[in-house]
Amino acid sequence: MKNSQHTISLLVCNRPGALIRIALVFARRGFNIDSLVVSESKDPLYSRMNIVATGDTKTLQLMLNQLNKLIDVVHAKDYSDTDVIQKELALIKVECNDNNRTAILQIADAFKCRNVDISDSTMTFQVTGKSSKIDAVRKMFESYNVLEIVRTGKILMARGDEETA
Repeated sequence: MKNSQHTISLLVCNRPGALIRIALVFARRGFNIDSLVVSESKDPLYSRMNIVATGDTKTLQLMLNQLNKLIDVVHAKDYSDTDVIQKELALIKVECNDNNRTAILQIADAFKCRNVDISDSTMTFQVTGKSSKIDAVRKMFESYNVLEIVRTGKILMARGDEETA
């Protein structure tokens, strides 16, 4: 079966060991975790976990069943084919000089990047949006020598009245 990227949201008990038990389910099934974001939910007793992982859909369904049986997991759901709000944040540090500074700023402006740091030889931008936008910004900056990039991983929220898993 063909591997594809899946976006999974979990509501889990906010206690030590929950993350490792969830990660083991992915490891046992041969799924690579591409990104992981964990944060406290509106109730401090629970955490929201967003995982982007690569693997086949059939195995993912088995994994979701297994995740939903874990004592730490309140609910786990695959949002890959669902219309949800998805965002990612990245900080990108680009090498610059007097000759290319204007061109770099034009690229940043075109993508609505926020300049968060500037020095004589570097500029650092904050980029927020879908993963594809961050990939596009990175690609445009590559010819100016990207020195560092840090990405948060994907976060998501269900639209409208639906509560996110």
